[in-house]
Amino acid sequence: MRHLAQRLAVVSLLLCPVLVPSPASADTTIRVALAQNAESIALSASSGLLVKAPNDDVDANGRITVTAGPSGLVVDGQRLRSDRIEVRGRNGDVTVNNLTVAGRVTIKRQNGKLIAINEVALEDYVKGVVPAEMNAAWHPEALKAQAMAARTYALYKIRQNGKKDFDVVASTKDQVYKGRAGADGPAGRATDETRGQVLAFQNEPILAAFFSTAAGPTEDAINVWSVDLPYLKGVECPFDMNSPFFQWRTDVWLPLLEQRLREEGFPVGVIAGLSPASYTKAGRVSRVRILHSDGELHVKGEDLRRVLGYTVLASTQFDFEVVGFQIQFTGRGAGHGVGLCQWGAKELAEKGYSADAIVRYYYPGAEIRDISSLPRR
Repeated sequence: MRHLAQRLAVVSLLLCPVLVPSPASADTTIRVALAQNAESIALSASSGLLVKAPNDDVDANGRITVTAGPSGLVVDGQRLRSDRIEVRGRNGDVTVNNLTVAGRVTIKRQNGKLIAINEVALEDYVKGVVPAEMNAAWHPEALKAQAMAARTYALYKIRQNGKKDFDVVASTKDQVYKGRAGADGPAGRATDETRGQVLAFQNEPILAAFFSTAAGPTEDAINVWSVDLPYLKGVECPFDMNSPFFQWRTDVWLPLLEQRLREEGFPVGVIAGLSPASYTKAGRVSRVRILHSDGELHVKGEDLRRVLGYTVLASTQFDFEVVGFQIQFTGRGAGHGVGLCQWGAKELAEKGYSADAIVRYYYPGAEIRDISSLPRR
């Protein structure tokens, strides 16, 4: 613990001179998938809607419902030749299926279903992520650390997905995004106070992964995603013991596991037994050995979480015992364990560490840069 405190103190000293944030590039926007494979999408704005379609004139007041027709979109019963429309609120905000967002929303017809994409300024997007991913009542320095991580992750995905329909999904598949909800509170202030600040390694934004609770050392990315990233190396994290996910227990019905594995394409018969096959150096289950009526199956720990559900199996730091038709899991921590530990950031902020020190600790080797200083891609 003393060694860790000394390391954090050194990180704090590295913060001089203080980095003064400058505005992010004015044209930095992000495309957020709000809905995919939807049957219908409702849009509204109290001040009225502005709707544009490539091949049609669309009459809109304050609310419309969009569905997919056989060859184009259908807006409030009006069949369009266009397979896409762009919608804005006259006051700048538009509500999409009860989610109010800034910017422009594009509705596209894809394979007989609908996709809704919000193109929004990067800083407005971050204001919609921070209060969704972290409790807005937490210490301001923890919120600022979350804002830097969320902004960096977003920029990483923008550069990665430029040729795709969207950059990120508004869910735990990427980052939870709640639009305007909470944007004017503490999370919004944390975003403003870190405006334009991102984490970079070798002149590129990093994959700024984060998660809830480590309950031990954080994890190397290579052990979770088979990608060796120098800034996503495990560090000690004895700061999150107050997390409600520090310890947990859950029971899973054995036939349910068999069903879920088959649904995900794993060849498995009737399960006779399970045992850990290997562990990461941080103590998480890397692989599980499953004996079944048709042979033997090895499943990655993270795949087991995905199959059962991330809320069911909170982390891969678990032990288990098969009792009858029940698998009794006892575990620690929540999330994949890579990058910034949110409950650890909370404790460090309360101990007096700055947001800069926190992110530099959890992303070793990364530097804090202004987004405008990075080469464009």
